[in-house]
Amino acid sequence: MGTIRAAIVGASGYAGGELLRLLLFHENVEVVRATSERNAGLPVTRRHPNLRKITGLCFSSSSELNECDLIFLCLPHGEGIKNIDHFMNQAPKIIDLSADFRLKRSEDRVKWYGSGHPRPELVNQFVYGIPELHREEMKKASYISSAGCNATVSILALYPLFKQGAVEKGKTVIEVKAGSSEGGRSPSEYSHHPERSGCVRTYQPTSHRHKAEIIQELGLGENDVHFSATSIDMVRGILATCHVFLEEKLGEKEIWKIFREHYAGEPFIRIVKERSGGYRYPEPKILAGTNFCDIGFEQDPDSNRLVVISAIDNLMKGAAGQAVQAMNIMCGFPENRGLEFCGLHPA
Repeated sequence: MGTIRAAIVGASGYAGGELLRLLLFHENVEVVRATSERNAGLPVTRRHPNLRKITGLCFSSSSELNECDLIFLCLPHGEGIKNIDHFMNQAPKIIDLSADFRLKRSEDRVKWYGSGHPRPELVNQFVYGIPELHREEMKKASYISSAGCNATVSILALYPLFKQGAVEKGKTVIEVKAGSSEGGRSPSEYSHHPERSGCVRTYQPTSHRHKAEIIQELGLGENDVHFSATSIDMVRGILATCHVFLEEKLGEKEIWKIFREHYAGEPFIRIVKERSGGYRYPEPKILAGTNFCDIGFEQDPDSNRLVVISAIDNLMKGAAGQAVQAMNIMCGFPENRGLEFCGLHPA
């Protein structure tokens, strides 16, 4: 099956560190570069102490990037696109973990990011990076744009129902509770540094940019879904609680059938259907370090409301893990290679 030579551009952040952790143990990958302008020359373990005695790799500048088989771009939104021609010249395959190529319509880019796309001719060359929706396109793709973490957990929860035409449009409400690592290493208006104690709950209203991806991938209008995100005192993980109203009342077995039909054989979707015990609904803490998305639901006995609950590790299925899954598909490796970790319990 062979080995590919991969580089991680912007490897000092949390997503870059997760990619290093995964790829250093991937039997078909040799990591040849891990770049960080601010940390060039320092051991990668300076930023990722969990990799001590695992690798002697040092950060380098992206100017030192040599030709390789695949580049992961882990740069802040808007940064990778500035040098996209250079990256394309260095590798025939690129997986971009930023939002630069996620939205396909130029008007959506203007609305959600405040400006038009600087390279609109490249947008349609990037496949949107949720394998469960776009696996066949990924098999032939050279470029993939990884999905946002909040978008991933929400889309996977609702895609079968919308694909089936089972949901009333205009009444969908998604409330996401996310760990602080979603904001990256630097605290921002809506995130807190996970290495600091006393993380304060924060709230982001419906202007969250990941809503645009949900609208795009579920085929909705802007007013068809209402989205909010709350940062809670947790480092890793996302829990999405999605309220939808069904076009007609369905029995529990009929709803399970919809999810099973759409996700049959999916290696990283787990349907949670226990009706007793402490883990009868998806739980982010048992997904830490895994690439799984757990999905469950509860029906309102007095209406057509269905509550769909889904959970992921935002740094894995919401970032690095999903990017490795996409790489495996692109390169013809077994899809779960390097992603076999099943999580810890108790956690």
